[in-house]
Amino acid sequence: MNPSLYIHIPFCGRRCVYCNFYSSIYDKDTASSYIDALAAQAEKIERPPSTIYIGGGTPTVLDTLLLERLVKCLRRFSKEALEFTFEANPESLDADKLRMLSGYGVTRLSIGIQSLDENKLKKLGRLHTLAKARESVALAESAGFKNISVDLIFGVWGEKMKIWKRELEEVVLLPITHVSCYELTYERGTPLFAALANKSLAPLEDDVTAEMYEAAIELLSLRGFKQYEVSNFAKSGFECKHNLNYWENNPYIGLGASAVSYMDGVRSKFISDAKVYTRRFREGRPLVESSEKLSPIRRAKETAAIKIRTRTGIDFKWFKDRTGYDLRELERNALPKLIEDGLIKHKKDGDIITGIVLKRKGFLFCDTVSAELL
Repeated sequence: MNPSLYIHIPFCGRRCVYCNFYSSIYDKDTASSYIDALAAQAEKIERPPSTIYIGGGTPTVLDTLLLERLVKCLRRFSKEALEFTFEANPESLDADKLRMLSGYGVTRLSIGIQSLDENKLKKLGRLHTLAKARESVALAESAGFKNISVDLIFGVWGEKMKIWKRELEEVVLLPITHVSCYELTYERGTPLFAALANKSLAPLEDDVTAEMYEAAIELLSLRGFKQYEVSNFAKSGFECKHNLNYWENNPYIGLGASAVSYMDGVRSKFISDAKVYTRRFREGRPLVESSEKLSPIRRAKETAAIKIRTRTGIDFKWFKDRTGYDLRELERNALPKLIEDGLIKHKKDGDIITGIVLKRKGFLFCDTVSAELL
């Protein structure tokens, strides 16, 4: 399978209080030069990507002409790609942009509604309203999109369980095929982290957020959205192919400021500054900020740490074929401990042990499991 392609659009109308991804406030002149650089880079890609994902930032903050310039350079790949995802935010999505995206082969929309509660949206610093969140999904459906994903955040300070359950009950009534549920995290360098440090807000207790997470698993499953990864739920056949590629530790190409590539065992990251990125590209200077050649054993351990996040877990034969390592031998210290702690269990075919998979507790503490495997 050919590598996936990720393109980062690092522009937003306003930075959210919880976000620690690289982004900057949208400036049309900067964005125009940046898109020119991306288009020129995309022209040099020879093999059609297996999947395409344009994320951010907020890609839809670009005006319609800039958006068209971006997706037009990928048109030659769109028919062969298994999936072409475009991230969108409700406040910057309209019917004209949707028609244009569909016309250039975008097959999947990922809309960052984040919440279906007006108060929560304000707390998170989102630019859109509840009405706009609903409208954006309706517009996408009207434009002919059959594969629509939405993001939800839970565990916001002061949030009540009844509010979260109400959001879950309402989101499944929307014309969507996929839901990503993320627990709010307090990332260093964000306004939210500063507020936590000066004690101007109090985070929810861990047992409360765990209960919210379990409520999402239960309710979404009952409504036909099966959990296929720690934070992701989909109707049958609508699992995100691009992300599945990541979770199997397959190669991918990243374009844009702060984007990461993983090719031939080498992980490289581009410089995290859109203006510098554009200028260096124009001058023919290096864009890579850091690069690391992973040893075979490191690649194998990372494959284990990522793949365990999926509902299907890790098949021993698949792992050996993929990495050349026997997982039981490679993780001979970690696996017994994780089993004893009730975080993972064996997969079986009859009486034969075929692999490992997360237990319910393991999904709650997946980062712990991944860290042990690394």
